[in-house]
Amino acid sequence: MSSNSTTSNETTKHQAEPPAQLSTNLPSTATYITGHNNEGKAIVHSVRPAAWKAFEGGAMGFNQIYTNAFWADLNDDADVKYHDEVISGGRLGLATKGGTVCRMVDFAPQYECMMHRTKSLDFGIVVEGEVDMLLDDGTTSRLKRGDVAVQRATMHAWRNPSTTNWARMVFILQDTKPLVINGEKLGEDYGKGTEGVLPSGNDDE
Repeated sequence: MSSNSTTSNETTKHQAEPPAQLSTNLPSTATYITGHNNEGKAIVHSVRPAAWKAFEGGAMGFNQIYTNAFWADLNDDADVKYHDEVISGGRLGLATKGGTVCRMVDFAPQYECMMHRTKSLDFGIVVEGEVDMLLDDGTTSRLKRGDVAVQRATMHAWRNPSTTNWARMVFILQDTKPLVINGEKLGEDYGKGTEGVLPSGNDDE
């Protein structure tokens, strides 16, 4: 980052108005990206309002917070450029090959997503409402606000048990080595699938 600016008003970069969030009872959100000025002092590089994409007829919304390769290159804003190129290219799956994804997901009342697996180590944090975690062995666990799920490439689904309120989670997904159980490689599996959700592209080892 070469700018000498130190105020968020000067460093905020807004392009087109982002798509509005789907949920009616949840707060709006923004992403604050930091950087450095020419003297090496920390600055706010940019403030980005959430940009939501609707799935399942508007019952689920994605806000792609940040994605990057691993190890991330922070020099000359290479990581920011990488993220912007991936998002503008529309080629991001749930996870990403050789990198990480940070995503916010909103679930409508009573909505249950597809049973699925990604080849990734995922940290799912409930930030609003309650969410049921369903596993393919029949187990259901209710996660409350502040609870964290550590998904280790398992087949799972998420369900919002509320009949009135939306729920929100933040997910961080990290690519992993192939997982083998009893000699069988367990790769990405979107189950019945969700229209518009692309393959992650990290399952070709």
